[in-house]
Amino acid sequence: MQNLDTLLVGLRAAGEHTRLRILALCARSELSVSELVQILGQSQPRVSRHLKLMVEAGLLQRIPEGAQVYLRLAADSDAARLSRALVELLPEADVVLNRDLSRLQQVRDARAQRAQDYFQTVAQSWDSIRSLHVSPRQVEARLLEIIGAQPVSELLDIGTGTGRILEILAPQVEHGVGIDLSSGMLAVARSNLERQGYSHLQVRKGDMYRLPIAAGSIELAIVHMVLHYSDDPLAVIREAARVLRPGGRLILVDFAAHSEEQLRDEFNHHRLGFADDEINNWFRQCGLDADSEIQQLVGSPLTVRFWQARQRQNVKLLQPLQAG
Repeated sequence: MQNLDTLLVGLRAAGEHTRLRILALCARSELSVSELVQILGQSQPRVSRHLKLMVEAGLLQRIPEGAQVYLRLAADSDAARLSRALVELLPEADVVLNRDLSRLQQVRDARAQRAQDYFQTVAQSWDSIRSLHVSPRQVEARLLEIIGAQPVSELLDIGTGTGRILEILAPQVEHGVGIDLSSGMLAVARSNLERQGYSHLQVRKGDMYRLPIAAGSIELAIVHMVLHYSDDPLAVIREAARVLRPGGRLILVDFAAHSEEQLRDEFNHHRLGFADDEINNWFRQCGLDADSEIQQLVGSPLTVRFWQARQRQNVKLLQPLQAG
């Protein structure tokens, strides 16, 4: 703790029966206010008052997602360390806590079912696209080879979809965030990560043109099969470059230039793949140093390419693009 005042504020905010229960729940899952109301069996105004006090004390973090707000244990602060210490001290055999955890599992099960229902509605179109190129498992295996086995402190998956890239990198990542604009896909990703118990991985609603990420904070950013949906790929790369720390790495995984027009008409692809010169030119415009080695997996008729670039060590941090 930096000082006694910080400790006392946090202890006062946590020092109540319901608020300790909330800490225990938010240590295990990101939960909305309505879900906490359901688990705790208390009125929404009462739960909201508890949450407001805990957020102000720095014990909890609010995560807006469209009209919804999720609560989780704060990540990096003196109060966050207090939160984790208090959770570890909570008695595992407590009857009330165990009832809460049982209700939490019911909430998770309901989430998983809703996510599965949503995914079933989009799975057919995904399967149609996958039939045109090499299998996703081959792409994932090659991506892991390119990244290497070294630990990654901060991972950003732009356009995370189902959260699959976060999942495959989970063992070597200290902290990972997936960004997506689709609430349905975020529900799928959140359910998948919770099922695996990956509390160090999170998903957030956000626009790839204006990432809700601090400049210079990311060691590895990945844009996996997303860039062809963009009507301004340069803006996506520029924003990814903004959040990379000096020496940080950006990996783009997408299709080589092709002529499959049905992907534009049937699946809303804005771009029919990319040429190497085009990608490398964008890297240069964003102040990134492109890797000369470009790997690929040849499919029929689509080829998957892997482009890499690094943020320069002496970079001046870019600011987010202004709206309009």
